[in-house]
Amino acid sequence: MGKLLISGPAVGQIPSPFQMRFNRLLISSLIGASLLLPMVQGMGQRRTNFDQGWKFLKGDPAGAEQSGFDDSGWRGLNLPHDWSIEGPFSPGNPAGYSGGALPGGVGWYRKEFRLAGFEGEHTWIEFDGVYMNSKVWINGHYLGNRPYGYSSFWYDLTPWIHARSRNVLAVRVDNSLQPNSRWYSGSGIYRHVWIIRTGAVHVDQWGSYVTTPRVDEATALLRATLTLSNDSTKSLSLTLVDRVLDPSGKEVSNRHQEFRAPASGKQSLSDSLVVAHPLLWSPSSPGIYTLVSRIYSGKKLLDEYRTSFGIRTFRFDPELGLILNGKSLKILGVCDHHDLGCLGSALNDRALERQLQILKAAGVNAIRTSHNPPAPELLDLCDHMGLLVMDEAFDCWYLPKVKYDYHLYFGAWHQRDLSDMVLRDRNHPSIILWSIGNEIPEQGSKDGGKVATELAGIVHSLDPTRPVTSACNGVVSADQNGFAAALDVVGINYSISEYDKQKARYPDRKFFGSETTSAFESRGVYFMPADSYHLKSPTLQSSSYDNSWAPWGSGARDGWRAIRDRDFMAGMFIWTGFDYIGEPTPYQYPAHSSYFGFVDLCGFPKDAYYFYQSQWTANPMVHLLPHWNWKPGQSVDVWAYTNCDSVSLYLNQEPIGTRHFTDKEQMNLSWKVIFQPGILEARGWKGGKVVATATERTASAPSAIRLDPDRSGLRADGTDLSFVTVRVEDQKGTLVPDAGNLIHFSLSGPGEIAGVDNGDPTSLESYQGNQRKAFNGMCLVVIRTTGEAGPITLTATADGLETAKASLVSR
Repeated sequence: MGKLLISGPAVGQIPSPFQMRFNRLLISSLIGASLLLPMVQGMGQRRTNFDQGWKFLKGDPAGAEQSGFDDSGWRGLNLPHDWSIEGPFSPGNPAGYSGGALPGGVGWYRKEFRLAGFEGEHTWIEFDGVYMNSKVWINGHYLGNRPYGYSSFWYDLTPWIHARSRNVLAVRVDNSLQPNSRWYSGSGIYRHVWIIRTGAVHVDQWGSYVTTPRVDEATALLRATLTLSNDSTKSLSLTLVDRVLDPSGKEVSNRHQEFRAPASGKQSLSDSLVVAHPLLWSPSSPGIYTLVSRIYSGKKLLDEYRTSFGIRTFRFDPELGLILNGKSLKILGVCDHHDLGCLGSALNDRALERQLQILKAAGVNAIRTSHNPPAPELLDLCDHMGLLVMDEAFDCWYLPKVKYDYHLYFGAWHQRDLSDMVLRDRNHPSIILWSIGNEIPEQGSKDGGKVATELAGIVHSLDPTRPVTSACNGVVSADQNGFAAALDVVGINYSISEYDKQKARYPDRKFFGSETTSAFESRGVYFMPADSYHLKSPTLQSSSYDNSWAPWGSGARDGWRAIRDRDFMAGMFIWTGFDYIGEPTPYQYPAHSSYFGFVDLCGFPKDAYYFYQSQWTANPMVHLLPHWNWKPGQSVDVWAYTNCDSVSLYLNQEPIGTRHFTDKEQMNLSWKVIFQPGILEARGWKGGKVVATATERTASAPSAIRLDPDRSGLRADGTDLSFVTVRVEDQKGTLVPDAGNLIHFSLSGPGEIAGVDNGDPTSLESYQGNQRKAFNGMCLVVIRTTGEAGPITLTATADGLETAKASLVSR
């Protein structure tokens, strides 16, 4: 089978811009239940990571919001945290198998801290996401609640904070009403938390907005708008200094203006700046600029606010699709849910970066945040890695999909939740589409167009620079009630037969495949004949020959062909890039995770991954399937995915035959081969030369374990991860494709096992443990640093197999 290793920077290597940004924010010394956060007067805004040193209890004790509550018996932990992933699996868990068959319930978090303050200081707490129905108290004072588990939100702590004495923050999280999601949501404070501290004069939260109203090769005109508050009782004469830094950190433009800030008031300040010879943001050149805005009173710095942004132009054309920086670009995207496999929904920056690296290597250039506002770190990564984004708000409006979903809160909260998403995210150059919903039931209701128009208006009022879309699975009915007409770009889910019909009816509309394909695959599983449709199997597994897909969808080849051959279709978002927990279509419990991804939950590519790589990348490659362990004399369907002109196949160095691509309809090459043990080899030809090869070898009995860490040098920050691929091999080092050995893991040094997995959607083994059965020869163990430096040794053992060790280092 093909093998993909994606590595982040090891210690001593240059980290990505995202990592450098995050490292500046992360205060690694914030460890322990009680901490002192200093504030230096006159030095502007400070945003401090607040993830460390929390206490947690699964349950709902009375009085836990009070500062004097005894939490000495609670569990200590660091955020982000997802209690659902800890299990256990059960068909009786009310989320059901569609929600991953994992528990919900109620949980409490508490944190004690101290502040070193100054007169006129303001303090806020910011939560990037809490699932769900959170309520927050500071020192026993109730701050508010936020039902939607995917919204970022913040509270002003200033009136109730105790300077230089003990403070207690308490958060109640209620995920007890189930089911409330069609996929696994997780439970808890599952994204980062921040403390923000400023003086009385400060830029508001999400108070900076940068647009580029005019861009050409010579210059870019920037429009920068700041929302500023003066919470003092005096009117002040102030100066705003704006500086633009290019991707290398060099200043390329600056402006300053004097203004009057009214007492206890809020105002909007706008400035225009010009950047000469701008570096245009694109997937191939994702350059990030920074606007540094400083507020002065005389020579005294009152606040500094930094805004990352990109310079680019784009539009959607009804005939040519997406035009980015004057050139047509096909959207080659995937839909992904927010969980991180065995880590659950608890955000980890490295885990998210790894997912995007794996997808980029397949040729993916776009992400759809299905079906909710994402973690801010996802957008930061997409900005820096060059991935386009469709930023999605909701999975439902007033009408429900499951009993306790967002429809219960939409009427009261949709304006706030949608506005906060746009305000938070609108400076990200990666975002090219705002989605107001996925497969919304109101597509077919009489009021659907009215609601769509309202939501589109909210978005346009906050960001008129990007189009609004919705992912429509009822595009015909959406035509009847004004729903589709409210959209700037119409997203079509599946419904390949509607592409040309919609274009004929509405020639001036802009279209794209907002959700496509829905093919099923289990890594390393093959049902023959390869050219026959296989929907279900008693094994609860799916075939990897691109011969299994949902009744509403298509295979990978048909889905891509329909988009590729229509210039007016701007591109596609495949359902899905990665497998995700929950929604195990076409099966039910004990299946509890999806089969849709072309990458499994572990991050191991399935065969379809290499199909897309063959279509979307230029570096010569060939991928051969299936494995080469069959019954003697059996006829085996052999396929090759390649971007070469032709492929020659050999069995034990004897030629089987050469296959050529005869027309553009052909997307794979195939042979019928009578199985003989040995080596199956594919040689890819281009320009008369062999430019790529792939082999499959017959494996003998399992003999040894092999450990392949994606990174051996780690940061000693308590969050960094190494994803270790575990392979069961024969005595010659060949993967045993049906091995299911139980692997035990032990660790020495400053590390811990963060999770284990094997990519089997039916496995009921815990994601949190020190052992895992291999699935088709492979499993995964994830190692996390503890915050201390030193060597880490991972040991893997199994009955009858040679022990393996992997050496890591935390610095």
